[in-house]
Amino acid sequence: MAVAASASSSAHNGALLEADYERCAQVTRRSSSNFYYAFMLLPAERRRALHAVYAFCRFVDDIADDESVRDPAYLLDKWRDELGRVYAGDPTRPVSRALADSVRRFRIPRRHFEDVIAGVEMDLSRDRYPTFEELRLYCYRVASAVGLICIEIFGYRNPSAKSYAENLGIAFQLTNILRDVREDAGRKRIYLPLEDLKRFGVSEDDILRGVYSGNFVSLMDFEAKRARQFYELALGQLAPEDRATLLTAEAMRLIYGALLERIIKSNYRVLDRRHSLSAPHKLYLVGRAWAASRLSARIG
Repeated sequence: MAVAASASSSAHNGALLEADYERCAQVTRRSSSNFYYAFMLLPAERRRALHAVYAFCRFVDDIADDESVRDPAYLLDKWRDELGRVYAGDPTRPVSRALADSVRRFRIPRRHFEDVIAGVEMDLSRDRYPTFEELRLYCYRVASAVGLICIEIFGYRNPSAKSYAENLGIAFQLTNILRDVREDAGRKRIYLPLEDLKRFGVSEDDILRGVYSGNFVSLMDFEAKRARQFYELALGQLAPEDRATLLTAEAMRLIYGALLERIIKSNYRVLDRRHSLSAPHKLYLVGRAWAASRLSARIG
């Protein structure tokens, strides 16, 4: 009887965990995220772990952006407490139960999740970044830390994968910042470094009012070139032996890189529209990443 009861309990827990993972997958699908398409390249176990990570990061990030949240600092503290329960093996939410299973399977360091929460906290305490170095810390926390989590799930052999993830995360976040100038201004936030605004003769009020000018184009071009440099840095740190396992990251690099190029080709018309890639275009880029990986494997 004890054996039967144990088997029944194990089956129940397994079904519950499957439902928790499906909840995470739903969150990822609903977001229409660039990540969702790249995740398609992963084996099922790794893909669902990425869904758990994405859902956790989505819930935490939304706290800072949702104006209906009355006490976002309190909610972030609650998620930090929940993260502690994830690593103690006693999670209480569907997303964190799936995450607890994933961090155990893939041995993901807790500090990366702590960095993500700290990055979101920066959104609660500041809406300007005087220098790029200050912005870079923000980008590291909200994006590079996510990349460092992801590579533990993807798998890698060369330690250079960590530098790859760090620089790619910064490139992704800089691309997001360029795309979302208007949206962020609507929240009275300016992520473009103030030292750069001053250098190109663009005032904070220009950004908040959505003034499109030659100076604004020059500013955005400078920031886009910086983002490109981080994409190039990341690619230079991708070791040949890790190209196969980091295929999903490469698909994301192609997707975000294409988004950046679309912004550039529009002559930085980001104040009256939000640039995005169509689902077929994203799927094409995922296929291109897969084909490049296969070709590299054959040459190697």
